[in-house]
This record gives sequence, C-alpha cells and structure tokens, in this order.
Amino acid sequence: MAALICGSLAFDTIMGFEGRFAQQILPEQLHILNVSFLVPQLRRDFGGCAGNIAYSLRLLGGQAVPMAMLGNDGGEYLQRLQSLGVDTRHVQLAQDSYTAQAMIMTDQDNNQITAFHPGAMALAHRQPITAVADIRVAIIAPDGRAAMIEHARQCQELGIDFVFDPGQGLPMFTGEELRTFVTQASWITVNDYEGKMLCERTGWSLAELSQQVRGLIVTLGAQGCEVWVGGDKTLVAPVSASAVVDPTGCGDAWRGALLFGLERGWSLERCAALGNRLGALKIAQRGPQNYQLDFDPATL
Repeated sequence: MAALICGSLAFDTIMGFEGRFAQQILPEQLHILNVSFLVPQLRRDFGGCAGNIAYSLRLLGGQAVPMAMLGNDGGEYLQRLQSLGVDTRHVQLAQDSYTAQAMIMTDQDNNQITAFHPGAMALAHRQPITAVADIRVAIIAPDGRAAMIEHARQCQELGIDFVFDPGQGLPMFTGEELRTFVTQASWITVNDYEGKMLCERTGWSLAELSQQVRGLIVTLGAQGCEVWVGGDKTLVAPVSASAVVDPTGCGDAWRGALLFGLERGWSLERCAALGNRLGALKIAQRGPQNYQLDFDPATL
C-alpha cells in the first residue's frame, strides 16, 4: 500500500550566514529594516515538502505517491523522483510557470529566514484526488492554499485517512478554515511554534485539538516531541545527532517516518521515535534530501 503526499516540490537555494540574525537586526528599527547578510556558503538542492517527505518515506522502504506541480524547469526533478523509485503518476508539469523556489538563509544558531516563490505550486488545485485503490494514508502538507483546502475535502469524501500538516502554510487560513481541516483530518502534526499558532487561531488547546482527531504530534526539535491522544500527552525522547549541520528538511524527514509507521499500523509513539531518529540523521547533512540511513528499517 502507498501514501499520498499532497504538497510542494521546490528547488531550495540554501545559504549559510556565519553570524547571528539577532546581532544584525535592531528591534527598534524594524519599521525601517534594511539589512544585508554575507553568505559564504551556498548550495542548490531538490526540496519542497512533498519531495522531502517522499525521499524520507522511500529511504525507509515505503511507497511514496506525491501529488504536486512542477514548472517548465522541473524535468530534472521529475527524473530524480523516478530514479528514487517514487511513483510520479500525480506529478504534473505546468509549462507557463517556474517550479516553486525557496531561498533559505540559516545563521549559526540554526535560525532561518526564508523567501518563497510559489510558482507552479499555486496551480496544484488543478489536480483532483481520484484513484485511491492502493492509497493507505495521505498527508496534506504545505501547498497552494486552494490545493490544501480541496485535497483535504477530497480525502474526507473518499474515506482516506490523512495527516494535517499545515507547516509554514498555516498563516494562510482563518480560524474557521483551520477548524474545518481539524475535523476532516485523522491526525495533526505541527512544530512547537505552529502548535501555538494553531491553538490561537482555532481557539482550542492542544489537549482539545487532540480530542478532535486520533492523535496530535508536536515536534520540539532537539527536545524530541509530544504525542497527544485523547487529551493526554506523552513525551517521546529525542535522538542525539552526530552533528548539527543544517535543519532544512528535518520536519519533512520526520513526517516521512510518520507515514511509514501509519502505513504499518504502528502506535503514534513508535512513529514519533522513528521520526526523531530520521530528524537526527538529516540535521547532520546539508540539504533536505542528502542523508542516508545508518540502520536497517527491516529490523524495526
């Protein structure tokens, strides 16, 4: 069985700033902000939530089916997905747009500033979810606004259990729209900051959110993650990374592990433990799709 991954495919331009943003930005001058950062390190990677999650899931041996749009410059990315064994039946190329582009700058404390051009991602709603015979589970990850709304509705109508993963797309939605996502979803996953924003906009606490779905996971980076089920919280311990090099894509690596476990009927705590392990592997490598496993998934 396979996992449907609704989200973005993007090219990431990742830059490393050797200082701290907090030392360059004066809070009292934010209304006339004019700063420049020297970035000696620069690389271009394959990225986007759908691509990163698919990479993680395939690395573990799962079946990844991304539903996403590439632009007229996306042929190389399509070939890469196919070379990884990713099912690209729902990846389309929009000839009148560029592929989404993310420009990500990271300081020495792993804080990030990102500029994002949506490009073809804004057209993702043109693809409806139809054939579902081999789909076991889905995830609604950051994508075009209309696509996230439509794909969540279609999953619900087709009886596909899905993870709601609003990510950086969360600010696009009103409280009412977010409450609708929650009632449609089977699980929710957010990081600590997104969790606070989701609570603020919906008016529900984390405990109350977890009572609307089968489970809610809040990732805490180096502190592990919280698993909420039926209003009760369990802390899943972190996995220490061999090095802290680049946080880009750590959350997506974690979500690939979540889908792998959900496909197999694992408990959320077991899924989270695997996610923490994948996140620790990813942060030790530059780029969101360049890490490799140091264990055999068959032994899990």
